[in-house]
Amino acid sequence: MKKENLFIAIEGIDGSGKSTQVQLLKTNLEQVGHKVYTTHEPTSFEAGKLIRSIFNHKVNADQHTIAALFVADRLQHLLDKEHGILAMLEKGYTVITDRYYFSSYAYHSAYVEMDWVMSINAKCAALLRPDRNIFVDVDPETAFRRIVSTRTSTELYETNENLRKVYSNYLKAFELLKESENIVFVNGKNEVQQVASDIFKSVKNLLHT
Repeated sequence: MKKENLFIAIEGIDGSGKSTQVQLLKTNLEQVGHKVYTTHEPTSFEAGKLIRSIFNHKVNADQHTIAALFVADRLQHLLDKEHGILAMLEKGYTVITDRYYFSSYAYHSAYVEMDWVMSINAKCAALLRPDRNIFVDVDPETAFRRIVSTRTSTELYETNENLRKVYSNYLKAFELLKESENIVFVNGKNEVQQVASDIFKSVKNLLHT
């Protein structure tokens, strides 16, 4: 794989602004000549559609089932021959996703054993590890205020209490994996454009190494 075809994962608890930052990073990279493909989890593949149905209360499932579905969705996200992450990198795209395997540590270790979640996700990481994991760092209280003010409904996990758990679990995962992951923390409380500038600066550093 050519170095200029980067795989960037932008992480953060819901309300941190990660989806907006994916689009801004896409624009910044396109301006310097990259072809960019953006994607997200849950995906539009079969398992991802089922996860969304659970989030929207159309299907009932316990947390163990949801965690397993995320693993299935992630594997297809990586390996789909047309629109999987590996396929798009091989086609010459830089790929940006607003969630990758860290999100499973954070969201599901509140309900299942973190060791189980990490062991499963390690298999995905063995297939493709991001060139950079960028964590848009914002406190749970700020994130929750943003969610409440901008959405007509919230998903299954988006309560203030759960956001605190998710934030704590992210930090635990980062600590456990700091030797093996390229993790960068970006202050998500800054203005949107400043956050985008900080993220792009981190990515530009990769282009020159």
